[in-house]
Amino acid sequence: MSTDSVDQGKRRFLTAATTVVGGVGMGFTAVPFVKSMQPSERAQAAGAPVEVDISNLEPGHIMTVEWRGKPVWILRRTPEELESIEALTEEDILRDPQSEVESQQPPFAENIYRSIKPELLVVIGICTHLGCSPSFRPEVAPEDLGPDWQGGFFCPCHGSRFDLSGRVYDGVPAPTNLEVPPYRFLAENRLRIGESPSEAT
Repeated sequence: MSTDSVDQGKRRFLTAATTVVGGVGMGFTAVPFVKSMQPSERAQAAGAPVEVDISNLEPGHIMTVEWRGKPVWILRRTPEELESIEALTEEDILRDPQSEVESQQPPFAENIYRSIKPELLVVIGICTHLGCSPSFRPEVAPEDLGPDWQGGFFCPCHGSRFDLSGRVYDGVPAPTNLEVPPYRFLAENRLRIGESPSEAT
């Protein structure tokens, strides 16, 4: 066997080995770089927008996501629930039925449904009294809440009540409606919580 052929074999081996090691090294270098371009957990907790797929959310059901370290409820309301919201608006039992306290919702939610689309409610699930988390109580007139209850959110800590739009009942400890965060639709069943429609690029 000639020296030339042995050297060529070594050369091919060393070239292949160097290429493999270099490729692995590039991979290890690229991963932190790519990760640094994504919002960190700290940034998300500080308020980076959160995207949510609601395609599996059935009418009458609720889902919870986290934004800025807070629970955000997304409720797909039924036609019957929308009717109850409209009926409650006419009664004199809600503290802010027209959502006039501006700090509690973006301008797009200053309506009786407190939402962009009537059937879809997006609210922060924290009671405006002392920061407890109310329970979702969709049933109508349960024994413990009385015959006038049309479904909504009940805070068992101090008895605050909110309707299916997150509007606070009169005569309860909570001073204001549940807060509506900024959000916008990216598609029919995809939301971005943390950005208003006006922020769309």
